[in-house]
Amino acid sequence: MPASWTSRGLSVAIVALMLLAPQCVQATPPDSTLYTNYFFGTNYQSVSWVVCGSTQQSSGCYSSGSLGPFGKVGTLLEGYPAINLKTNTVTRKIYVLDIAAGSGGTDVILYVYKKTDVITPSYDAATTSLTATIPLPLTGGGSARGSMAANKGFLFVGTDQSPFGVRIQKSDLSLLQVGGFSPPLNVSSVTANSYGYITVTFGTGGGNTGNIEFGPNGNGLGDGGGPWFMLNTTLGVLPSTIPTF
Repeated sequence: MPASWTSRGLSVAIVALMLLAPQCVQATPPDSTLYTNYFFGTNYQSVSWVVCGSTQQSSGCYSSGSLGPFGKVGTLLEGYPAINLKTNTVTRKIYVLDIAAGSGGTDVILYVYKKTDVITPSYDAATTSLTATIPLPLTGGGSARGSMAANKGFLFVGTDQSPFGVRIQKSDLSLLQVGGFSPPLNVSSVTANSYGYITVTFGTGGGNTGNIEFGPNGNGLGDGGGPWFMLNTTLGVLPSTIPTF
């Protein structure tokens, strides 16, 4: 330390360095005290939603709405939130897989909605709007079972009536067919872990089974026999959707 520095000068220098250092404190999302509940209509042909929780000055339930109509919802999930702290607005996608679409009830369509929450001290004004309708090269039906998992960049979708799954890139909604075992094995489940790795599982219990793994970048990592699946920290896997050895 230079001899000319006094303890007071050193303290001033430290404070100056602290002010220049990057701020690492994350702001709290404006909807962190709010949550959205969903519920199905008759025969899974619609989805309703309602936002509840609390704001700075109130608590209870606020906005509500509905999605659809659909032939039959096979599965659905929310995308990652985009937060604008200047306007206290949070937007996220909602992906709904219709597994009984079309005149014959066997088409598969992915509907993409945008949910927008505008939070004020006393209210949450939430709305949803349809932003994309994507026919998928999959077979569905009233008794079909749909599977879907996602990471930040991709969705992976399948039905138990198709021997292929579909990878959908979120940024441009482009499609890539994945899978193809010989003999053909239909998709039984799609699962993910918390780091964005995804497993597409093929086959049924008591028969041949297979799996393909994908990385967070959407690229395939490996494949093989066996009904492998992944776990994450937020949603339990239903054993009825996974074949056994």
